[in-house]
Amino acid sequence: MAEGWTFAGESARVDTGAVTLIEGSSFCLAEPGGDIAPGTSQGLFYRDTRILSAWRLRLDDEELDPLSTMVPEPYRAVFLGRARPRPGQTEATLLVERRRFVGAGMREDVVLRNLGNEAAACVLTLRAEADFADLFEVKEGRVRHRGRHGVEHGDGTLELSRQWRGQSRGVRIAAEGAAGAPGSLTFRVVVPPRGTWEKSVLVTPLVDGVETPTSFPLERPVEQAGPVKRNTAWLETGPRVSVGDEALGTTLRRSRRDLGALRIFDPEVPDTPVVAAGAPWFMALFGRDSILTALMALPTDPRLALGTARVLARYQGTRVDPMTEEEPGRIPHELRFGVDASLVLGGNVYYGTVDATPLFVVLLGELLRWGVDREAVRALLPHADRALEWIERYGDRDGDGFVEYRRATDRGLANQGWKDSWDGVNDADGRIAEPPIALAEVQGYVHAAYLARALLAEDAGDADGAARWRGKARELARRFDERFWLPEKGWYAMALDGAKRPVDSLASNMGHCLWSGIVAAERAPRVAEHLLSPELFSGWGVRTLATSMAAYNPMSYHNGSVWPHDSGIAAAGLMRYGFTEHARRVAEAVLDAAAAFGGRLPELLCGFDRAEYDQPVPYPASCSPQAWASATPLHLMRVLLGAEACLPHGRLRLAPALPEHFGPLRVVDLPLGDARVRVELRDGRLDVAGLPPGVELTDEPCPCTAFDG
Repeated sequence: MAEGWTFAGESARVDTGAVTLIEGSSFCLAEPGGDIAPGTSQGLFYRDTRILSAWRLRLDDEELDPLSTMVPEPYRAVFLGRARPRPGQTEATLLVERRRFVGAGMREDVVLRNLGNEAAACVLTLRAEADFADLFEVKEGRVRHRGRHGVEHGDGTLELSRQWRGQSRGVRIAAEGAAGAPGSLTFRVVVPPRGTWEKSVLVTPLVDGVETPTSFPLERPVEQAGPVKRNTAWLETGPRVSVGDEALGTTLRRSRRDLGALRIFDPEVPDTPVVAAGAPWFMALFGRDSILTALMALPTDPRLALGTARVLARYQGTRVDPMTEEEPGRIPHELRFGVDASLVLGGNVYYGTVDATPLFVVLLGELLRWGVDREAVRALLPHADRALEWIERYGDRDGDGFVEYRRATDRGLANQGWKDSWDGVNDADGRIAEPPIALAEVQGYVHAAYLARALLAEDAGDADGAARWRGKARELARRFDERFWLPEKGWYAMALDGAKRPVDSLASNMGHCLWSGIVAAERAPRVAEHLLSPELFSGWGVRTLATSMAAYNPMSYHNGSVWPHDSGIAAAGLMRYGFTEHARRVAEAVLDAAAAFGGRLPELLCGFDRAEYDQPVPYPASCSPQAWASATPLHLMRVLLGAEACLPHGRLRLAPALPEHFGPLRVVDLPLGDARVRVELRDGRLDVAGLPPGVELTDEPCPCTAFDG
């Protein structure tokens, strides 16, 4: 069955307080005390397979009393627990410290500290189980026993495995001095008075019998491990931002740190970073999510944006395959590694998205604007042209000039835009739209792709090509306004349905249309007014669907919730059309929500009004950290700075509109081409240094951003 792709329910809930550790495509969900509870969504996952479904530490067959949990790095945690008092004792004397490191498996250093004056004797047992369930099964709560499972044990080792469908998955658990038994490793320990005992346990994945090199080998100090060095380099090499507002500073630091944790590396090109969509369930490259994140964070790390473009280009479609929805030129939706994923639609790469392909071309244009490795961008031009061929041949299946989607089989995603839940596209009266569906924002993305391709052509000296692509953008904008504008309502339709009728709900999609520049100038004031209306603006951001619509539900996934990235894109669109105060209100609302969440924005939050509840209401199954939510605060700072680069035309635009209470702002080492720029804003005065030769500072947008520019 195709449950992995077509599942339309809610992801398995991660219990409040659960600890999430991530590094690359590995992640671990655990109890606050460090145990992985069987029968839950918790576990240690490697390449989309759960290699530990239970992990429990016991002292003399007793649970520990949890004391504290510390997560100093995204991949590292320290769990403190106390042994329970023995009969006749009034106070416990054994402190248990579990230092956990996640990355290509797991390392756990267990330290027993005896705080008493007598030697403490105990039996420490680690109990392990592995169901080797695919991530999709766990996420959707449908885990079932499959294949032939095996258990082997010896001195200091326990190995669990599963054979299924001709593939083998396993895990080796090893610790010197332990006695292995089916399902457990046991240590007989005597801890001296006021002394300590320490032992390291390695959990190593096995894929088809091949052991994966551990990220935290015992023979190397932890600070020299690959994840540590990569994380340190990420934090040290990017731009440094300081602001007067303490809460905002916390949010920006947390956002950058989370983005670093969400980086994954293509096994075939290990020095090429890309960004995963989010933890815990989406630690994989996603076309739409990864591109939008890369766009939002491009000034922070251009290498991440270029790596994302390169890897997606490598997986660009080359043939027609209804099972995976691959088509020539199409950019994939999702890349997975698990056994189950390969069975879902016939392969580990699924292409069922309508927007990743135009957004890919937009990303190439932005890389050129910011001066990121011009030759590398030029090398990707054939992929841009194949993407545009897909848009006009396969995306526009009926030749009406709009890109629409309809899944190729019953196995695919029913909705293939960013609101991809089964009920995410509906009329004002709540009727679910019938495919093929042409989404408003997708036409905007195509418009932006045409403009990006025009700039790429101009940079290559192809004036005729640049004029042709600008002409396509102009014509698309004209037809979009003609078919999508609803004069009796004063807003753009969310989509056109299969009968070419407007899907007339009032929704946040219009904000994306502003961002892409497809909105007619005379319509923009009405769009801006609606985005900040009480129906759409919650005080924490822009709702996905207005309160006046029949399908509105503030606790739904896409029909009234607030998605930070959605609001961030709307803020950028408002700023693009000159609605500075509107953009500032949206940006402040989202950043206030971030502060309320301790600096980490979740994937989405409930759409309740700020006047109703003075704290944002979390959405229970929200990913955290999640890539485009993590990138949103950095993106909003760019929006509030009015920062837009166009190096082909020798321009850097800065038109600051930061709220006064943010205080002074200083950005050091902002990458711009081969230069590193310093930007300071204090008491309304802007100071910029380090611009590349031939680049001028301006407060006006580059004319090439308009289709008739």
